[in-house]
Amino acid sequence: MLKFAPILLALIYGIAMYRFSVWRTARELDSKSTELADPILRHLTDRMAQALDIERIKVHIYEIEPINGLAAPDGRIFITRGFFNKYREGKVSSEEMASVIAHELGHVALGHSRRRVIDFSGQNAMRTALAMVLNRFLPGVGMWVANLLMTLLAARLSRGDEFEADAYASALLVKSGIGTGPQKSLFGKLEALTGGAGASAPAWMLSHPKTPQRIAAIEANEAKWMAQ
Repeated sequence: MLKFAPILLALIYGIAMYRFSVWRTARELDSKSTELADPILRHLTDRMAQALDIERIKVHIYEIEPINGLAAPDGRIFITRGFFNKYREGKVSSEEMASVIAHELGHVALGHSRRRVIDFSGQNAMRTALAMVLNRFLPGVGMWVANLLMTLLAARLSRGDEFEADAYASALLVKSGIGTGPQKSLFGKLEALTGGAGASAPAWMLSHPKTPQRIAAIEANEAKWMAQ
């Protein structure tokens, strides 16, 4: 029984981390967000809502400066204040912002946003259990090896989610009459907008695919749809 103790402890830890992560995320977003009220973006989200045959798409502004969009585990869509400011400054068009919203909708519709919290907690549990086992054979470096392996796994899973959300967004943008042009043009701007963060890191270490890969995947989907 004792030999299974590390695994049982890791599972208990994972469940506790999952519940805590959901609670902490909801509390943070509730305290630092307001509903988006921009009329131009509202018009575009209404077009996407019509394409999805739903009443409306609610978007919130998350009051932090890093440029990002995110989908919460409860299904809410957020644009950061920093990203919204780039739109207000004219550095990002309304259609490009709509493509971000469509991408985050993809994460919600495909179950990524909820699963990521579960995956994060599960990965922490696996990391703890793996480190306990490895430390028996590799004292002092077991935790380092476990962290490296779980980082590689998380990055691979996340890149897959991004490609799927991109494809969902492309289909929605086409159906709503916006098209994929803004989606692709925004990818070309993101590195400059974010200061080139992660631009030099190996592709297999990044949580998001490289820009050329994302654009190529969108164009491949478009070609497939046109051929049907």
